[in-house]
Amino acid sequence: MLLSLALLLAPAHAASLAGVTLPDTASVGGQSIPLNGLGLREKYFIDIYVGGLYLAKPTHDGTEAAATDEPKRMQMHFVYSVSKSQMTDAFNDGFVNSPGATSAEQAQLLAMLPDEINKGEDVILDYVPGAGTTITIAGQKKGTIPGTTFMKSLFGIYTGPKPPTEDLKKGILGG
Repeated sequence: MLLSLALLLAPAHAASLAGVTLPDTASVGGQSIPLNGLGLREKYFIDIYVGGLYLAKPTHDGTEAAATDEPKRMQMHFVYSVSKSQMTDAFNDGFVNSPGATSAEQAQLLAMLPDEINKGEDVILDYVPGAGTTITIAGQKKGTIPGTTFMKSLFGIYTGPKPPTEDLKKGILGG
């Protein structure tokens, strides 16, 4: 009985999906925040990336996940290489379904994208209250876009009513 309880209370060290392992916590703005869930982004039966959503206060509510003004991270580990054009199309579609970001903010994000995101690379979106959303691609910080409105729109792409896929949303929301 005590062993079972100890195993339940022992911290998890990582979570895995589709052969990708992400850590159970991330440091965002100097704060350690837990992994809320993992989801798989597929398109035409091809695995594109494993997404991990990290939230200061875990939730299964997509609106709450996007709206809270607290440290958070969306990490996408690519299992398939994609072009800048493909990423641009995906973000443009996402912003149509999750309005709020200005066209200038959207253009700023799209300008940060490299010509290609290769298999094995990560795109990390870190939000820190008062600082904004920092975009890191393949380990290189590309820039920070200030404001809560942009953050809510960007995170709403993944947790809002029209996510890239329902399976991705369900997974990152821990469902």
